[in-house]
Amino acid sequence: MMTSLFSIFEPSSSLLSLNLNWLSTLLGVLFIPIFYWAVPTRWVLLWSKIISMLHKEFKTILGPTNLGLSLMFVSLFSFILFNNALGLLPYIFTSSSHLAMTLTLALPLWLSFILFGWFNHTQHMLAHLVPQGTPGLLMPFMVLIETISNIIRPGTLAIRLAANMIAGHLLLTLLGNMGPMLPMKLLTLLVVAQILLLMLESAVAIIQSYVFAILSTLYASEVN
Repeated sequence: MMTSLFSIFEPSSSLLSLNLNWLSTLLGVLFIPIFYWAVPTRWVLLWSKIISMLHKEFKTILGPTNLGLSLMFVSLFSFILFNNALGLLPYIFTSSSHLAMTLTLALPLWLSFILFGWFNHTQHMLAHLVPQGTPGLLMPFMVLIETISNIIRPGTLAIRLAANMIAGHLLLTLLGNMGPMLPMKLLTLLVVAQILLLMLESAVAIIQSYVFAILSTLYASEVN
């Protein structure tokens, strides 16, 4: 039962030992060029407004020396959002529910911020390890705690995104498998519950994309 349940997350389609389902990660990227030549619609204008608001927010967090990082985090938000949203459609592989993808996004970002901070702002990074006003006896413990909290940051970013996407998909699958066994009256209730849960998952897809991007922006702002 558990094997067949979690098999929905396996990249099973393959050709010449290549997992073709991972190509779904690029589907969202293929939609972007349409915005440049298609006649602007309300959805395009709404998306442009959202991107502009996010750019201003990330730019404010990063400060005047953001060096264009705000555009990178806007692109990161868009990439994750496209993958989360596409994963809600039937028969499309959800790549953002795998640690192989989420860690690939989180680990290089975190490592680049840490290396940049320690090489260019060493004193600033050392000061972050000891919060202001910490008693002298507690300083070694605070350094240890802050070091551990910094090390686990990419893991928490990756697991948060993957776990939230997996949880919703599993719940949708479990409820969907109950359909053939229910009478017509309960089946109507199940359909309503599935629609409400799908709306919730749509909100989770947007929220988790924003959380991943904003936390990455906050981590980047700490090394300046």
